[in-house]
Amino acid sequence: MAGIPADPRTLTSVFKKTKSFGLFLLALVVSFVVGMYVPPTWTVEKVTLDVQEAEGDRLYYIYRGNPRYLEDVISYQDAHLNPEKIRALNAAKQSPGVQEEFVYQIEEKDGRSQKVYYHLTAKCHWGFWSLLPALVAVLLCWLTREPVTALLAGIMAGAILLGKYNITGDVLVTSLATKSAATILILYLWLLGGLMGIWSRTGAAQAFADLMTRRVVRGPKTARLVAWSLGIIFFQGGTVSTVLVGTSVKPIADKEKISHEELSYIVDSTASPIASQLAFNAWPSYIQAFIFVAGVSFLATETDRIIFFFKSVPLCFYAIFAVLGTFLLSIDKTPFLGKRMQAAIKRARETGQLDADGADPLSAKELQGSNVPEGYRPHVLEFFIPLFTLIGIAIGTFIIEGSPNVLWAFGFALLIAAGMALARGMSLKDLMMGFQDGIKGVVLGSVILLLAITIGGISKEAGGGIYLVERLGSHIPYWALPVMFQMLTIIIAFSTGTSWGTYAVAFPLAMPLAWAVANAQGLANPEFFMTICFAAVMDGSVYGDQCSPISDTTILSSMCTGCDLMDHVKTQIPQASIAAGLAAICWTLVTFFAA
Repeated sequence: MAGIPADPRTLTSVFKKTKSFGLFLLALVVSFVVGMYVPPTWTVEKVTLDVQEAEGDRLYYIYRGNPRYLEDVISYQDAHLNPEKIRALNAAKQSPGVQEEFVYQIEEKDGRSQKVYYHLTAKCHWGFWSLLPALVAVLLCWLTREPVTALLAGIMAGAILLGKYNITGDVLVTSLATKSAATILILYLWLLGGLMGIWSRTGAAQAFADLMTRRVVRGPKTARLVAWSLGIIFFQGGTVSTVLVGTSVKPIADKEKISHEELSYIVDSTASPIASQLAFNAWPSYIQAFIFVAGVSFLATETDRIIFFFKSVPLCFYAIFAVLGTFLLSIDKTPFLGKRMQAAIKRARETGQLDADGADPLSAKELQGSNVPEGYRPHVLEFFIPLFTLIGIAIGTFIIEGSPNVLWAFGFALLIAAGMALARGMSLKDLMMGFQDGIKGVVLGSVILLLAITIGGISKEAGGGIYLVERLGSHIPYWALPVMFQMLTIIIAFSTGTSWGTYAVAFPLAMPLAWAVANAQGLANPEFFMTICFAAVMDGSVYGDQCSPISDTTILSSMCTGCDLMDHVKTQIPQASIAAGLAAICWTLVTFFAA
């Protein structure tokens, strides 16, 4: 009615929606113009290979734990992807005829000539515009607090930039018809969702919470300490840790009025950080493949590189400060908390409201409590036996195969949980209702994960990481190099939502550059300097991944603790940034005085 002022909150909401829609339209227009009229800049990723000889004189190197054989190896000078030829192609605004080549180059070492092998890969980028897909997704996530539409907008912007106008067929179907997408559907939608649903139906999770409350937990402090301790114990990192800790502790935390923002921060900040500290997992064997540098004796073999990895552990300052920060929060001794986190803690303790007003938790209402059928008596073993089965299979397959078979672990845990429920008298109909409720509860999180994978692939294809590496690669003094690597990897990981993908982009630049800088500037201990730079790349990637709203671990931390995704991101960043800032100061001081 005329004369009645509009609700300010309504006006703010309309303004945000208008601004978000305008940003979306602008991004699509810019993507179209850049894709049509700006030729991509081609560059070559040059990775030094630790080549070995198999039977029959076949050459191979180890990549992700498996041998990859070199075919059609040619001289570096004759390669189509020789940098001089690439520069000529860029000047002529043409594309290279091949995407990858294996080459060799004769180099001098210890007074004698030897062949050094490289893997050359053609990469392209559109300069600053390569960052557009990730920027659109992150900005819209921030403005709208609605990750699905934000991720779709970023995917559309990236697809148009790449000239893939059939977004459904050329982008979504292609991305979702992959092994990683199928794994998400099976693992997180069916197995994880089903297990959580059955635990809700049998009352097993609540029985666990009741037991811990009687025997261990004496309030919010001890409940948070349980969450922190489990984060340390489940040091496999990434998705395994976030899922196990989040689902195990949530019933206890909810009972003790711990806000979902607090719990998701503890879960997220003890997942990947502790994996780099207690690195008896798949991380060393994966990362070592990217840090071989020709002529560097302490990186000569796979064993040498894994030893080098473990030498970096005391220098991974961000991981140390991140884990320490969550511990101090758990015991109410933290020296710094962001305003949003303080408000979340106060709200939960005083009102029992675990989520902020207007929050949209990724864990749906079907998983927020127990739905035990009448006459069924919950037992805590229905929680412990499937959980121990899950952990045992994950650790056992890691020991035997070198990496945990998470699908087997969750699959057997689900079967045992279902079998125990049926054996104790639950009807098949009630069991399937619990399974269905569990799937419903994680649908949104699974969709966001699938979209995050898609936009990660789009961002990589657009060349955002390559552009940042090219721009920031070598213009910096030695004492500032570790922090430069930290900032570079933070941007890449935050934009792509993956730490492991960032390692694949950054390490082939960082390690040779660190070695060259150490020798050019006459550092007394080049190996120690390279260890510092290695730790900076490790930790910068973890921080960027951990704070990115399009990261799988960020999404899973929110999903398994029942937190709103953007509430988790916004409340976590201040504490994580303090840890990252302290780490940057430590690296600079150690480099300046000890390297």
